[in-house]
Formats: sequence, structure tokens, C-alpha cells
Amino acid sequence: MSLGKILIVDDDANLLELIKMRLESADYEVTAAREEDNAVVELKAGNFDLCIVDLMLANRDGITLMEEFRAVNPEVPTIILTAHGSIQNAVEAMRRGAYSYLTKPFEPGDLLLQIERALENRKLNSEIKRLKGLLHEQFDFANIIARSAKMRSVLDVVMRIARLDSTVHIHGESGTGKELIAKAIHLASDRKDKPFIALNCAALPETLLESELFGHEKGAFTGAVKSTRGLFTQAHGGTLFLDEIGDMPLSTQSKLLRVLQERQFYPVGSEIPIEVDVRVIAATNKDLEELVKKGTFRDDLFYRIHVIPIYLPPLRDHKEDIVPLVEHFLKKCSQQMKKDVKGITPEALRKLMLHDWPGNVRELENTIEYSVAMTQKEFVTEEYILQGKISFSDGAQTGVNDKQTASDDALRPLKDARDAFERDYLVQVLSMTDGNVSQAAKLAGKYRADFYDLLKKHDLKADDFKKTKSAASASS
Repeated sequence: MSLGKILIVDDDANLLELIKMRLESADYEVTAAREEDNAVVELKAGNFDLCIVDLMLANRDGITLMEEFRAVNPEVPTIILTAHGSIQNAVEAMRRGAYSYLTKPFEPGDLLLQIERALENRKLNSEIKRLKGLLHEQFDFANIIARSAKMRSVLDVVMRIARLDSTVHIHGESGTGKELIAKAIHLASDRKDKPFIALNCAALPETLLESELFGHEKGAFTGAVKSTRGLFTQAHGGTLFLDEIGDMPLSTQSKLLRVLQERQFYPVGSEIPIEVDVRVIAATNKDLEELVKKGTFRDDLFYRIHVIPIYLPPLRDHKEDIVPLVEHFLKKCSQQMKKDVKGITPEALRKLMLHDWPGNVRELENTIEYSVAMTQKEFVTEEYILQGKISFSDGAQTGVNDKQTASDDALRPLKDARDAFERDYLVQVLSMTDGNVSQAAKLAGKYRADFYDLLKKHDLKADDFKKTKSAASASS
């Protein structure tokens, strides 16, 4: 099997043939070219791993040819061959992108060593690029959107603790993206190539939950016609995500505690323990400390899972992320529905910014999906936004008399309500202008100095609204 495919370019026919023979005897697949133009044609036609180019060629210098190669395929490294008196030019070649150079005459072993190092370096760079692509796919706009400081701080914690094996407790309201963050932790960890298994503890009755987690033996209970591997066994070497752990029955909690402490368990109906290597990430939208006080959640289990806590804020507390989330969901839904929806009107965006989002990012995604499905225009208008979900602010300004206007907002003191509206308004104009204070102040009809005073009053930073490729929040 070939160790790699190499293209050699040299106008010295004897040296070219000699190098070709030596490399082929070392199990490399070699293509030799004396003419520069022929070499470019060969590179375009073949999938080469490395190029070896003489610095002094008949029609143009090797550096120029190397740069042509890089224009064709920038991933392929080049080794420059040079005479003793041209070392300075060879150094210049490295500055302009060559991997290394060899001075003639050179030992065959030196050439093979340079080739081996160059191919290993290319392999490493390809792996780094692959991992960056994976991280981009998993953490960037396709799945996780973050512009706000709050969500960026969440991702900072994720990257800090991902490679640890400590148990993680993610707390946040429904729809804030708990499973998404759990997957991000898994994919950034050393367990990324092993299984990620998720279970909603509230979705199964007590009798089935235990069997689902730990598996069971044939005949362990009525209907157990065969032995079954539990989720802990399936997740061996990887990560087990236990969503809504606050709904787990006390009897199952005690068995989960044993697994976390001893790293082994007994399948239902079995007397033979099974050892597992699993990282557990637990999540809930309930206050576990309050459940401990009520006696519905074990305090020892709470302390066992509450090693690294991560709090996901509700969408209403980081409205800076609404605009990029809307842009992402519009693009996603338009592609899925094969519709050419290019954006959203300012009136529709205003309606989104003023809503409190009790369902958080999941509710926002559903809202955008509905609006894209219903609209017949290039831009989503307000008529399809939050139908039947008019917020207090909307009702006050449009004259709509809806029972929803009698929300908690209506009971707040006037100053608090005014401050909340003022902050939401600032978030809206900053989001619409991507953090450009001059444009935002102009839209708000304020002097820049006065606008900065308002930002300071509400602890807002314009930089948090500038478009960025940082990662962070979407629905689970």
C-alpha cells in the first residue's frame, strides 16, 4: 500500500529519475514532471499528498510554481530543492508557504525524513481542520447561537469542563437548550467518539424507567421475553444525559446514586453486577434544592450530581440573542420548506422583542416555523407573529383588549414596567443595528451621549450586539 502520492518537478532529467526511483522503492507513488505547465496539469488532475519542487527551473522559479500549486490546492505541502548558494531564496520560499527545503546534494535519508515529517504535518493539519469543522457544525449558527454575554459565559464553562469526567447539573426553564448544551459538552470531550444517550425521566412510569436505565433479564417481570441492555450499558465509554431528573421516583434515585458512587449496577432480575464507565449529565427545569426540602428528591443524590452546575438563562433575560436566532430559524425553515423567505419586517421583529417567551428558544423556533409556513411574501410580517400570544406591551400600543394583557407585567409598579420596556427597546435597536451605537441612537432619537447613559443604566454593552461567529443557544 502506498505511503503517499508525491509530485516531483525538476528540469534535470537524471536527478528527477533518481529521486523517483528512490521514493518508489520506499513505497511512495510518484509522478515526475520536467515542464512546469505539465506539473500544474498533473496537480489539478491528481490527488497528491506532497510536492517536491526545484528552486531553479527552466521557465520560472520554483517559488512561483509553488504559489501556483497553492492556488490549485493550498492543503498540499511543498518541499523546495535548492543549490548551496541559494539558501537565502529557499528561506524566502518557506516564508511564502513552503514546508521546508533541502540543499543539493542531499542524502536519500534526509529526503525521506523531510517527506515523512511533511506528510505527518499535513495529516495533523487535516485532523485539526476536521475537528474545527465539527465544532463549527455543532456549535456555530447551525445549532448554537450566542451573541449575549450571558450565553457566551455558559459556553466558556462548557469548554472549561468538557474534558473532565465530573457530573454536570444543567438547570433551566423548558426550551432553553439543556440537551443542546449537554451534547456540546459531550462533543468537546474525550468521549466524543463514544455514544451520547439521552433519556427523559418524566416520560416513563417508575416500573419502566428502572428497566430502561439498567436493563433486565429474561423473565424478570411480566412481558420480559428477552434480556435487554439498559441505557447505562449502551452509554459505556460515553455520556448519559438524564433530562428532567427532578421527576425521577425516589426508588430509582437510590439506584442511580449507587451507580454514580460505585460505577456498577444490577440489571433488573440479575444478581451479576455490570461495571460501566459513563459520564452523567443531569438536567431539570425544577428547583432540586426545593424538592430536597419537600422530601421528593434525595439530598445525597443532589450533592452527587450537583458537582458542576450550569444555569441556562431564559430567553427573556438575553434578548440580544433573539435577532441572530430569528435569522438562523428563518434560514433553516425556509430551506426545509423550500421557500424563499429573506427576512422579517421591523414591526414583526418588534413584536418578537417585546414578547416574554415563556417557552424560550423552543417557542421562538416554533413561532418562526409557523410564520414561514404561513407567509406568501419574501419578508415575514407581524400578522403571522405570535397569533393569540399578544404581550402586555403589544396590547397597550395596538389597542387590543386581550385577557393576556392582564399579565404579571400589568401589576408591576409603573417605574419597573417603564424600565423593563426601556431596556427591551434598547436591546431591540442595538440588535437591529448590530451594536452600532451611532445608528441605534439615531433610531431612538437620542444624542450619543444620552444613549450611552441609557446603556450604562441598564448594564448593556454595545459590543455584545456586534455580529460574531461565537457559539451558544438553541432549543433542546
